Formats: sequence, structure tokens, C-alpha cells
Amino acid sequence: QVRVEESGGNLVQSGDSLRLSCAARGFSLDNFIVGWFRQAPGKRREGVLCKSGSDGSTSCSDSVKDRFTISRDDAENTVYLQMNGLEVEDTAVYYCSALDEAYYDDEESWSNFGAWGQGTQVTVFS
Repeated sequence: QVRVEESGGNLVQSGDSLRLSCAARGFSLDNFIVGWFRQAPGKRREGVLCKSGSDGSTSCSDSVKDRFTISRDDAENTVYLQMNGLEVEDTAVYYCSALDEAYYDDEESWSNFGAWGQGTQVTVFS
């Protein structure tokens, strides 16, 4: 069964750090882009926060790039999201999605073709 599995979410205080993991199960992340997303309570899912290409390229949105970093461990078949300086506004369920690079076109490609996990809850209190 092809799936991704998120872990690492927790209840933390403002200013703390967390590292989330996105492990691929049943397939290799070779030739896959992996993106991290989040959905805050009562809000729609945001666009991709950070993404990692199989060529080693990485990028993060302007809203988080000063605090979040994405990395990939090919040996572990896992992509990580390092989050520093967490703020209350970062409270959300965090999802990762793995998308075959051949199907990547635009933001909608994630929804249409990506393999999604169940999410991991991050709660930040002040």
C-alpha cells in the first residue's frame, strides 16, 4: 500500500521548536516532490508551506521561510520539517503529500495526484 505517514506533532510553548517527519511507506521518494501543508482550526488548508524535490531543491513560502526548513533523508525515505520559533498562529494539523514529479504542474496537482497522510497535530500555547 502506497502512503505517507506524518509524525512529530506535539503541544509546545511559543518559541519552541519541533521537527515533523513524513515517511514514505510502500514506495521510494525518488522522483517525488514532497510538500508540507497545514490546516488551522476552522480554516481552509493553506498552500504548500515548504517542498523538497528529488534533485535536492527546497523552497518555503515567504510566510514561514525564516523559521521553517525542509530536508530529505533518502536513506530513511523520509522528509522532515524543522520548525523553529513556533507561534500560536502555527497551531494546525500538518500534512505532507508526495507527488510524482511527472504530475507536478501547479498547486492543484497536490490535491489531484498527491499521496496524503492523516496529519499530525501541532498546538502552540503562549
